[in-house]
Amino acid sequence: MKKMLIISLTALSLLSACNTIQGVGQDLSAAGEGVAHTAEKTKEKISK
Repeated sequence: MKKMLIISLTALSLLSACNTIQGVGQDLSAAGEGVAHTAEKTKEKISK
């Protein structure tokens, strides 16, 4: 009985961690897009 409870709680923890990791990945992706956009704007200003 205790073993099944521990397995269930572990599985639940791992599943919730997947959502957190996905959210972090999306945040990093958005930050990268922002940096790329800023770099492009800077490049355009320099080349004028």
